[in-house]
This record gives sequence, C-alpha cells and structure tokens, in this order.
Amino acid sequence: MGELQQIRLEINNAFKLSGFTIRREASTFLAEQLSTSSQQERKKLIDKLLAHILHQCLSHPVLEKHHLEVAFRECSSSGLEETETILNVIDAFSVPKLNYDNDRKKFVKDVNASNNLYPEPKWKAQYLNDRYTMIWQRTIRNKLFAKETLPSMESENRFQLRKIEVLQSSSSRVDNVIVLGLLTQLTEGKYYLEDPTGSVLLDMTQTRYHSGLFTESSFVLAEGYYDDKVLNVMGLVLPPSESRPISVPFFGSLNTFGGKSKSLLKNSQNLLKIEQDNEDGMIVFISDVWFDNLKVISKLKALFSGYNDFPPIAIVFMGEFLSCPYGYEHSTQLKAALINLCDIIIPFTKLRQSCKFIFVPGRGDPIAPNILPRPAIPNSVTKEIRDKLGESVIFTTNPCRIQYCTQELVIIRQDLVTKMCRNSIHFPDTGDIPDHLTKTLLSQCTLSPLSLGVQPVFWKHADALSLYPMPDLVVVADHFQPYTRTYQNCQVINPGSFPRTEFSFKVYVPASRTVEDSQIPNDDP
Repeated sequence: MGELQQIRLEINNAFKLSGFTIRREASTFLAEQLSTSSQQERKKLIDKLLAHILHQCLSHPVLEKHHLEVAFRECSSSGLEETETILNVIDAFSVPKLNYDNDRKKFVKDVNASNNLYPEPKWKAQYLNDRYTMIWQRTIRNKLFAKETLPSMESENRFQLRKIEVLQSSSSRVDNVIVLGLLTQLTEGKYYLEDPTGSVLLDMTQTRYHSGLFTESSFVLAEGYYDDKVLNVMGLVLPPSESRPISVPFFGSLNTFGGKSKSLLKNSQNLLKIEQDNEDGMIVFISDVWFDNLKVISKLKALFSGYNDFPPIAIVFMGEFLSCPYGYEHSTQLKAALINLCDIIIPFTKLRQSCKFIFVPGRGDPIAPNILPRPAIPNSVTKEIRDKLGESVIFTTNPCRIQYCTQELVIIRQDLVTKMCRNSIHFPDTGDIPDHLTKTLLSQCTLSPLSLGVQPVFWKHADALSLYPMPDLVVVADHFQPYTRTYQNCQVINPGSFPRTEFSFKVYVPASRTVEDSQIPNDDP
C-alpha cells in the first residue's frame, strides 16, 4: 500500500500544480494504472494526461474518475493521440489553403476556403498571384538577395531584386537588373515577364539558360539590362528552392499538409517512434496498371504472393487502369476488371488484412475531364470492390497526398517529362532530364508549372499541386524511364510504366528513407 500512496501523492501534486483538484477514486484509479511503470515513464504519462485534460478546456477544476478514464484510454492507445494517424490518404480537394501574410511575415490558413470547382474569374489571376507571393518571399530572404547587416558584406551582396513597375518608371538604361516574374506570351511569338505590378517585353537573343526546364507560365529570375522599354535578358535562372528546415519557421505549427490534425504531424514523437520501429515497412508504387491485361494480372498475382507473408504498409496503383479506351463501355469494363482484381486479392489473407490498396487515377480513367486535380473514380464503378475489401481499398484523387507517421508523400500520375520538354522555350544542352525536372518542380513549388492551355487546373484548388514546404517524397508516375533523384533532402521518383518496363516498380522504405528498384521476374520459358 505504501507504494500506491506514494504514486497517489505524486499524481495529486502534479495535478495541483496545473490548477486541478483530483477526487480520491480518480487518483486511486490512476495510481493502480501507473503502479507497474517506472518513475520516468510515470512522469511522462502524467504530463501527457495533463496536456490532454488541458486541451479539453474543462469548465470545472475538479476532476472525476470518468475524466481520468477517458484521458488515460486515449493517451495509452498505442501511445497516439486522437488526431495522430499512422497512415492517412489526403485527397486533393481537402488540402489546406495557406496565404502569406506580408505584415506578420508568415503563412496563415484561409478559413473561408470553399470547394467550388468553377469560382469567379478573379481566381484565375489569384492562384498565380499566390504562387508569385510564395516564391517572392522565399527568394527575397535567400542569401543571394537578403540585405546583410554588416557593412563589410555590402560589396559581396550585389544582387537586388526589383519589381517591374520600378523598371517602367525609369527613363534611362538600367544595368544589373534582376526581376522575378511569370514567363508568358502576351502577344504571339513575343515573350514577356509579368509580376503583379506590370509586364515587360523580353529580348532573349543573347540569353544564357541555366539548369532547369523553362516553360511558359513558370516563374523565372531574369538577369540583364533594361533599355528602351525592353528587358534584354543575359541570363535566365530558376528561383532558388528552399529546404524544409528553412521554410518551417514561416508556417509555425500549422498543418500545411492536410488531414484531421490541427498541428503538423511531422513533429510527433509518438509517430516517429512507430516509423523507426517498423524497419521493414514499405510502400509500393506501381504505375500504368492495366487490370484488363492478362500478363499484368499474372504479374500482380506474383507480386501479391511475394508480399503475402510480409505485407507492405500500402500498395499504390496508378492509372491508366485499362490498356485501351473502350468508348462508352469504358466504365463497365473497368468495373469488371476491378471485380476480377478483388477476386485475386481475396485469397491473400495476410495481405488483405494488413495492407492498404490505394488507387490514383490517370488521364484516361473515367469519368473526369483533363483538369487537375482530378477527382477519384466514381463510386458507381468501385462499389463492388469496396464492399468486398472494405477499408483495405482507397480510391483517391490525382494528385493525392499520403501521410505515413511523420513523413509526407505527394503522388501524381502525369506524363510531365513529355509536357515539360515539349513546352520548354529552350531545351537543355547538358545534364539529364530527370535532374532538370526535379529542380524545376521544387523551385516552382508546384506539380504543374505549365500554362493553363497545356494543362488546365481548377484555379481554386491549385494548392493541391503545391510542393512547398518540401515533402519527403514526390512520386511523378510518368511514361518516361524510371528514375530516383534527391534534391535538398526531397526525393523525386518515377516508377515508370509497369507493362512497358518489364514489370518494374519502386519501393519506398520510410524508416530508412530509401527507394529501391524492384521488378517481377519473367517466368516465360
């Protein structure tokens, strides 16, 4: 009894310090629950219980037994709080909208954001304005442009970022100009640089292009001289990208990624422990999975068989899900193919119970237009497989986000290499294309730095394409050859087309943050 009384005294003192009075039966209940724990564990759990009760904002300072029972149950359930999800698939239409507050120099959540797909025309300009502001605030504090406080540094810090209205107000030639703006053709065949203050005609006859893919509607830094209402561009460079640790202070504890939690789960110690303990946990990415193709289905059987004893966290299937367009029968054919896939999955009991099957549609899948973000495959097509497999299957949007413990994954099914190369104003002379693409996407903070004519976007949902702050992994499922690239601690991968690459795919291991190339062996004689 002496030990229980000692624990009760410890509990009473801790709760008193936080302004609570705890009933005798409540402290006895808690003392019994904590009697098997070490003193250090006990202190940690009491702190957690106090934090939980303080969050409830109780109107009365006297704690009854039921208050402690609820708090203890929620704090000890796998060590996670209510909003801490291990795996969460976030669809594009529920991604939080964040605005940069110039006065406070930080991002704030837009609480009035609505899900309107076809809003007022002002949003067409607004989404580009928002992207400009995001890139401007990031560029202006980069060491190349930030004003140094020490006089000795002034000579080195020679770069000054200007707005276009400053150039237009000048009547004489201006040298050493650097402008951040949107690359656009306001008249056919003539390129302009545009920012919220105005636009200026570009002369790019002497331009030297730095690394990256420069497309119309991408933001660029143009370096040169301004003369006779024309900006003569000597160098064109992508805005500098920003690693996650530098970005984070400007968001505070805001949940920038999406999901139920109000704060960012990246900082959760509970989730980090689960992530690190699950050393063999993996997420499988397969693109162009043709469920109507017998060869693909036989390879998927081999994949399921191989993973059945050690199920991955999730298998992400990316479209298109049919090998060819079936016209008006397309939905019917996909429905039948999904039912067939369901029958194949059911015998693999361990896989079915422990693994999530996530479906991200491609451009040719029913029934949505070619506008990003693209809604999930309609319920009418997926009802049977969802009824049979229950919560194991998730049909989501393109792009989508996956939060696994503290890690943030962004997935898009899009032939970006082809689109970006075809619409670049200058094809790179050196370097390989995946490197250029990776650098471009992360510097542009978006999955689609293309004009709306090339890739339409729902203006009010452009935030779903955002890559700022940098996630841990970006999956760009493309017909291009598979690749894995790392830039400023963000990995960008392409699993390649499953049927066209001898059935290869990518596997991501969150505990070690490694990407593995995998392939289903060919059993043909």
